[in-house]
Amino acid sequence: MDARALAALAANPGCRRRALLDGAGVDKGALAQALGAPSNFGQSQFAHQRGNSFEARVKADGGADLVRLLHERLRDGSEPPGPGAVATPDLTAPGPQGRTARTALALREATAAGGWALLDHPMVSLDVAGSPAFLEPDAVVVHPDGSWTVIEIKSFPMVDGSADPAKVGAAARQSAVYTLALERVASMIGEPEEGGGAAEAAEAANRADRAPARARVRHQVLLVCPKDFSNLPTAELVDVRKQLAVTRRQLDRLTRIEEIAAALPEGTTFDLRLTEDGRIPTRPVEELTAAVDAVDAAYAPECLSTCELAAHCRTRSRAAGQVEALGRGVRGELGGLTTVDAVLTAAMNGPAGEAPTGDPAVDALRRAAALRAEALASRPELASGPEAVACR
Repeated sequence: MDARALAALAANPGCRRRALLDGAGVDKGALAQALGAPSNFGQSQFAHQRGNSFEARVKADGGADLVRLLHERLRDGSEPPGPGAVATPDLTAPGPQGRTARTALALREATAAGGWALLDHPMVSLDVAGSPAFLEPDAVVVHPDGSWTVIEIKSFPMVDGSADPAKVGAAARQSAVYTLALERVASMIGEPEEGGGAAEAAEAANRADRAPARARVRHQVLLVCPKDFSNLPTAELVDVRKQLAVTRRQLDRLTRIEEIAAALPEGTTFDLRLTEDGRIPTRPVEELTAAVDAVDAAYAPECLSTCELAAHCRTRSRAAGQVEALGRGVRGELGGLTTVDAVLTAAMNGPAGEAPTGDPAVDALRRAAALRAEALASRPELASGPEAVACR
């Protein structure tokens, strides 16, 4: 479960299906393919390679240019990093737990050192619905004052100092997940260790005196992109406080993974039963569909750009006549009317000139139906014949 998946999950916390499948590490792309509803969701191989090439260029000098770019954008009057002044600690460790521990140690040491440091692809963890998720930011910079900045490197261009707002918003939500995970690490740095005597306490006090400030995560992340379709980097600071608050609130609302799993029928599995070469699923589509449908989903059109299973969920939502398929805004306006049939019944079955029912959604629908009938009456060719416009 990476930061992009967590950002999408936080944007749709009511989808138990995605929470369970992501928490279990199920390949949703392969699952959608086996269900007969493949999705074009995801980054192309060309874009992935271009992104890796651009990131390598940005970090080619050990991150010195990247840190100088950050310093230029801050404009806080601090001294710029000199030659060789940026530390690049080694974060190598076995397994995600080992890398997470090594990252926390490197952040602690860099914060206490009171200088510039660049952590290249650190690893942090975040508890998501009772399941640990290991996240890997592009980079994290430690400032001399003890603060940390998340660096997000993207391959989409920044033209004349601005980029596609939708892509910037997605990058901000992704960075907010990293920021939330780093805040957990920062809260533990500087805390006194349990036990120990007076000598240990004095040494801890001396370390605190040497440290410039208590560790904290800045709420502005540095978004680095190619400048004007070139391969030269440019950057802007993006404030993610709003995305951070939304992500924190939404993740807190998620149902715990074990609670979702406990409600499933005994023996439920998403195993595709692949052939020995690992390419062809042999499990009957009916069985797989029943397993997926056993977990509640919360489909919305926005899922098409964030989830591999969106095409399958859209088909099922339309087949059931759910108004969610029309968008969250429509669903919110319709109140207790949850199906398209219920909406049409409420709109079309009211006598003309009937007094308001007291239900704002029903009254608005009947008013809209009356206006539509009036408009069609003014153009009889649309109300009858082979070109008649059906009210669907």
